[in-house]
Parts: sequence; structure tokens; C-alpha cells
Amino acid sequence: MIKKNKIMIIVLVLVMGVGLIYYHNQKKVLTIGIFAGSNWDVPTFDYYEMIDKIIVRFEKEHPNVEVQYKSGILKEDYSLWLSNQLLIGAEPDLYMILNEDFNSLSALGALKNLDSIITDDQDFNSDEFYQSTYQAGQYQGKQYALPYEVNPTLMFVNKTLLQQEGISLPKDNWSLEEFYNVCRQLTKDSNNDGIIDQYGCYNYEWINAIYASGIELFNETGTTCDFNNHEVKSAIQFIEKLNALNRGFNITSNDFDQGKVAFAPMQFSQYRTYKPYPYRVSKYSTFEWDVIEMPQSSEQHLTQLSSLMMGMSMRTSAPELAWQLLKEFTYSQASQQDIYEYSQGVSPLKEVTESKQVLKLLEEDTLGDSKIDMRVLSQVMEYPTTNTRFRKYEAAMKIADNQINQALQNNLDLDTSLTALQKEITNYLNE
Repeated sequence: MIKKNKIMIIVLVLVMGVGLIYYHNQKKVLTIGIFAGSNWDVPTFDYYEMIDKIIVRFEKEHPNVEVQYKSGILKEDYSLWLSNQLLIGAEPDLYMILNEDFNSLSALGALKNLDSIITDDQDFNSDEFYQSTYQAGQYQGKQYALPYEVNPTLMFVNKTLLQQEGISLPKDNWSLEEFYNVCRQLTKDSNNDGIIDQYGCYNYEWINAIYASGIELFNETGTTCDFNNHEVKSAIQFIEKLNALNRGFNITSNDFDQGKVAFAPMQFSQYRTYKPYPYRVSKYSTFEWDVIEMPQSSEQHLTQLSSLMMGMSMRTSAPELAWQLLKEFTYSQASQQDIYEYSQGVSPLKEVTESKQVLKLLEEDTLGDSKIDMRVLSQVMEYPTTNTRFRKYEAAMKIADNQINQALQNNLDLDTSLTALQKEITNYLNE
């Protein structure tokens, strides 16, 4: 009997051993959520090739893991697709997070809090990221995502037009007053036909002036707002004064393309895609341009930064592997350098963005003497951004944008408009 029991135990151990070997030899599947094309709404090519290269590197390091994704999801459909996956409990282990979706996903508990994972990983150092880009993945003081690709706003400058008018290129830390004065000098009827045909700036909006003035419109938790104050009113009055230079003429991007406008705020992605058709400036003219910092009227420099982040599902069954894959996307220098080859944004990793390889690649991208000063880009990336990490931020800003633009277009009384706006957004935040 004892001998029989021993045999059964040995057989059981062998079966368990074979089972364990079989289990460990089975490939673990990790799923990721991505969308087709550019996050910045500009032309892109071979985006899946960039994703596939990351997956190949990861699977080589983790031979028992297979990474899968569903292709063909357009950006405009992605948020709804992800919401549906979350509702049925079938969301990917890891997924891209649009800037406008991050607050809601964090507030609803869809994303895993990464704080403890980051603390336990001795091979991860958050200081490798530009601070503002890393903080973009924080919600109420907790890290729920890592930045994959970011897109700062810079000022395009028509150098040729400035040179023709004998005006020097603005230096670092230039002010709103300097910006206005240059625009005033440049705005004119150049052929004396009674119609203004040369302009100072295109597409400089009220939110640009808010950033330039270092104004925080909301508190950190998004429970209060502050629109009805002198600083906000002054920023909007600056836009009124700037628009008045054009005497009611509606300036378009075509005017800038034809070399009639000196300044235009644009995201870095637009700078990158200005070269290919139909964005090529030389299609319209032969002027040279440069990229500089946005003007500021405050010592508190704030940067306008859009972010594409990646986060981990709260319900992933393989958090350790998902974390390693998340790092392959966001923390690997090879993956991040590919952003400059396959996409149009900026890597949030300092060492990648400030590398000689990236500088060489960007120089190859530009036309003639037009090229970006990497010192300017790095400097802008170091600036902090505003308090935007609360659930109702995106909707509150849509209300503000609509009301302020109506006030500007219809010449409404600013005091009355801002008082009404303050009340409306306060009520919305407290709903």
C-alpha cells in the first residue's frame, strides 16, 4: 500500500511538472490599444511600422510573450471604441490615451496607479523625462500614465518679411508688448491700393495670451475657476488690440503660406509637416522661416503642451509584463527616437530630443536655411504647464472658448461677459 502511494505521488509530481512546463512554454498574450495615423491631425506615413518595430524588440526580449493589437481604428473613432471595450471588460492591457480622455479615464478608475510599480523599479528614473511631460500623466497627485509623444506650441516667424522691414528676429523672453509693436510695424497696405495686405500675426488666440500671462484659470482639483479678474480681462483685451490692427480683415493660413504674415503660433507637428505637400511653404513662396518661443508677459513661463500618453488597464492580468511593454514604448531610447522618423511630435525623453541624431534628422527635414533651434525646443519643454488634470477640464474649456470668442467677435462688454462666464463654469464644476 505504501509502495502504491509512493508511485501515485511520483506520477502526480511528474504530471504537475509536465503541466508547469507546458504552462510556461505557452505564449502569454499582451494586447495594446492604438489608433491609425497621427495624434496631431497631420499627414503621417508608416505609423504601424513604428509600432511593429517596438513589438519586435519587446518580443525578442520576452520570447514567451506575443503582443497583439487591432489595426484600422481611426483617431476619431478611438475614444468610443475604447469606451465600449471598457464597458464589456475587454479593454487592452495597455493603451494609448488621448489628451482629452486622460482625466475621465483616471477619474473613473480605468487606469492602474503606477506609483508603486515605479518606486519598485530600480531601472526607471522619472528624471529622464522633461518634467512637464511626465506630470501630464498625473491625476490628483498620482501617476496613471507615461508620456509617449508630446507636441508643444511654438511661434513660427517669417524671417524674410522681418528682414525686408529691417526688423530683427525677437530674442528669448520677448514680451507681449514687443510682439504687439512688431505686429503694428508690419501691418500695412504695401502696394498703396487702400487695402491692408501685410499682417503681423495669424491665429494668435485668447488662450495664447492666457499662457503668456502665466494665468491659472482653475485650482489644482478643478473645484473652482477664476475667469472674472483683471489679469484675464487684460489678456483678452490684448487680443482685441491685436485684432484691431487688421481692421476687420480675416487672416487665413493661406495668407501666411503666401508670405504675407510675420508670426503664427503652431504646434511642433505642424512645423514637421510643413515640408511635404500640401503643407510645403515653397508651393506658395520662397520665404525662410524660423521657430522661436512664444512671447511672455510674466516671469512664470507656461508652455502649451498636448500629450499622447500610454497607460495600463486596471484589470490587466499581467501587470509586470505590461509595465515592461509600457517602458519599451515610452522609456526606450530606440523607440523614442523612432518618433522623429515616423511621427511628427517630440519625444518626452531629454536625452533623445537633445541628441545629435535627432538634430541631424530635423535638419534634413527643413527647407533651405529654415531650421529649428534645438535649444529653443528644449527650453520650451522645460517650462511647466497649467492645471488641467481634473475630469471636467476639457468641457469647461469648451464653454470658456465659446463664450470668449463670441464676446470678441461681437464686441461684447468684457466685464459682463466674464461675470457670466465665471458663473456658468462655477455652476458646471459644482454639478
